[in-house]
Amino acid sequence: MKNLRESLTISPDRLEEINGLLTDPRNELVNQISALIERYGGPDEVNRKAEEARSLDNLLQRLTDEQSPYLSGIEWLMEQKEKGNFVSLEDYRRRVLGRQAASVRINQKNAVTLEISAMQYFPWLITQAKRAIEKRELMPGRYIRVRNMAEQTTDQGDTLAVAAAMQVIGASYVETLDTKGIDGSNLHLGGPETITGYFGGIGQPNDHPIKWLDEYLHYYTTYGIRQVLNINSGTILAAYLIHKMGVDNEFKISVYMGVDNPFSVLWTLMTARLFARADGTSSLIGFNLSNSVNNDTIKKAAWIRRALGLEHIVRFEHHITETHKSIVIQPYNRREELVELAKEVPNIAAKHEGGEPEVEETLEHPSDIMDYFLPKSEVLQKGLMEMLERNYIEKHKSVNKTADALTCAGIGVVAAENLH
Repeated sequence: MKNLRESLTISPDRLEEINGLLTDPRNELVNQISALIERYGGPDEVNRKAEEARSLDNLLQRLTDEQSPYLSGIEWLMEQKEKGNFVSLEDYRRRVLGRQAASVRINQKNAVTLEISAMQYFPWLITQAKRAIEKRELMPGRYIRVRNMAEQTTDQGDTLAVAAAMQVIGASYVETLDTKGIDGSNLHLGGPETITGYFGGIGQPNDHPIKWLDEYLHYYTTYGIRQVLNINSGTILAAYLIHKMGVDNEFKISVYMGVDNPFSVLWTLMTARLFARADGTSSLIGFNLSNSVNNDTIKKAAWIRRALGLEHIVRFEHHITETHKSIVIQPYNRREELVELAKEVPNIAAKHEGGEPEVEETLEHPSDIMDYFLPKSEVLQKGLMEMLERNYIEKHKSVNKTADALTCAGIGVVAAENLH
């Protein structure tokens, strides 16, 4: 057994070969990335522009300049936060635990991040916040967005408003870039009639990793958007490389990547570690495993993550609920498994993509993953906005059911830290 293990040792010669390849002036792939970063002014200038774009004062001024109707929502959020109108974590626990609140020890080391997806339109956040105040509920600590970037940036300041709101409430968020395999980049694939062609082939074909980086740097320097979704091994590597070069980018691996076993976790995290900076940081900050994983899979993945020094850097984002249509067999609810898992595994996000299955099946319009890809004009034309917002609020309710279950089990939760 020992000899078999030792045979896996990577020799210094092999590492030298890899370093030689990466630093070879003839390496066209690295040259393309370097040239792109230089076009944006180099790593320091890129980060400076992003920091400036991310400034709350700057975001508010841009919303004012655009005469955005969403500015009033940000101002309302700021007012509610300053008045302390959201329930505190202490009061929330008293509501859930009753008299036991004073004696129950909460495990903060394994606190689970409350996550919701997808928050497509800024007004939904205000509706959600009003409900949270009224019902004494928690606002999530993490938000996922899947709305078309080109569309949202022309929607009266929606992108700016979300960026500002996340700072106000104290939550992290992820955007989804438009450069991806379903954008027509694979010329040989169409709709459902070519569905088998998408199996493993949708990705980021040909020159799309560079286009993806270009799009990322544009939104990073223009809106300060740091975290984006990543679905392809090529763009994942590219994101590692620009971080090593000095760009302070971050990304999360999507469930669409299909990471569904410990071996795929091993190679992904090994690469993250190989390209980590001297201080150990990586651009990979979120890792959404496949819906098919079980608790044993995640425990094995957690062992790998800890062994590579990434436990506090890479969050495992685990689907607790899913949209009722178009993605998994229903009913799908992993809450009980999560509670057991969180007793052992730290740095997990509980991702809620759908409402409670028993509620979803009663809705006139149950949540559907395909709705994420509808342009706003079509949503309005079909009269779907109110129903889609209802879907989102059902996800919010599920977030709080998960928070209740974790709290009852003595496990902490990470909600919007500036509100609770």
